[in-house]
Order: sequence, then C-alpha cells, then structure tokens
Amino acid sequence: MIVLHATFPIDPERREDALDLAEHLVEESNREDGVIDYRAAVDVQDENRIRFFEQYEDAAAVEAHEESDHFQRFEEALPELLAGEPEVRQFEVSDATDVEL
Repeated sequence: MIVLHATFPIDPERREDALDLAEHLVEESNREDGVIDYRAAVDVQDENRIRFFEQYEDAAAVEAHEESDHFQRFEEALPELLAGEPEVRQFEVSDATDVEL
C-alpha cells in the first residue's frame, strides 16, 4: 500500500475556491480503481491549510490518479490558490492494523 500525506497552505482570499476544488477532488478520487481511501481536512491550527490523506493499493493506482482529469484540474488551479510551498510525503506501507481507542 502507498500512503500520501500532502499539505497545502492556501491563500485566505482563495480559501473557498480551494475547498470547493478539494471537495470535488476527494469525491472523484474515491471512485477510482486502486484508491483505498482519499480524504482532505482543514488543519485545526490553521484554517488556511488543507491536508490530504491518500491510500492506494499500489504505484499504478497513484499514477492513474495523477493522470485523472479531476487531479489535473486541481493541480492546474494550485498556483493561484497557494500561499506557500506544498509539502508531500509518500510512505510505502507493508502492514496496517486497526487500533482500538
């Protein structure tokens, strides 16, 4: 499994546009083959920071996602939405288990 964690600092004046695009991206991405889970959240300490948590079955699923129309549309809009440099980390996960709280 491949897990991505991406953080995007958003221009406060473009926040609503960014949230609308993120909502559409999440909705469409969760329909893709090979996507286990795809989520976006607003950071509780900075409302102008959107964090994406993405889980894929394999590298082919990541590549297919990056070639999708909805991802391309989001990526094209990013330069006008950002208020800083995005950060993206990729994790290769060999095992995952649920943890009871």
